Amino acid sequence: MNEFSVRMASLDDVDAIYRLYLDVAKHPGGLARLESEIHHETIQRFVTNSCKAGLILVAENNGQILGEIHGYGPGLFCFAHVLSELTIAVAPKSQGKGVGRMLFEQFMSHVNLKLPDVLRVELIARESNYKAIAFYQSLGFQKEGCFHQRIRNVDGTLESDIPMAWCREEQVR
Repeated sequence: MNEFSVRMASLDDVDAIYRLYLDVAKHPGGLARLESEIHHETIQRFVTNSCKAGLILVAENNGQILGEIHGYGPGLFCFAHVLSELTIAVAPKSQGKGVGRMLFEQFMSHVNLKLPDVLRVELIARESNYKAIAFYQSLGFQKEGCFHQRIRNVDGTLESDIPMAWCREEQVR
């Protein structure tokens, strides 16, 4: 039995999501941003954008947010069918307990059932994050190429980003 529940997030969750991101960023590879690059205004912006033009869910236990997933469109007509900027963050102490999978499965279920105009969901993964890439593939995402040497790691090495996407099978024309 899961010791957490998943719900839609709201603007009231900004402070808790900010604390979650600070916690996750302390651990290398948890997020693209370093801990010093996590700013309250950034969290406020993506929560607002996701509530307004996308989807944002949180996993929580007894009022404590254990994880968050969001995606939103860029706001242009030509991309109105796309959810991008997809990011998932799970508290280090909650990783490996099904929080990320539950968040992602409910996110994609919501897209499938309640967002019929969304035909494509995009994300980007580091090439060295084999576990995440396999996880995304298990959820129906496919690799779509490679952005060579796009990421600078804290040790100065460069690695590639792997763009991935899920596309709705029945395309609306």
